[in-house]
Amino acid sequence: MHKKVHLPQKTCLVCNRAFSWRKKWERDWENVKYCSEKCRRSSKK
Repeated sequence: MHKKVHLPQKTCLVCNRAFSWRKKWERDWENVKYCSEKCRRSSKK
């Protein structure tokens, strides 16, 4: 069984919430700054 406890975490630059590593960010984890598309869009305003 795979446990998700050991995944790396970051803090979103917009909402300051913690978010965990996701498979879709595997190749680009160093450049991920936002927890969601909504936060990414609101940062540009």
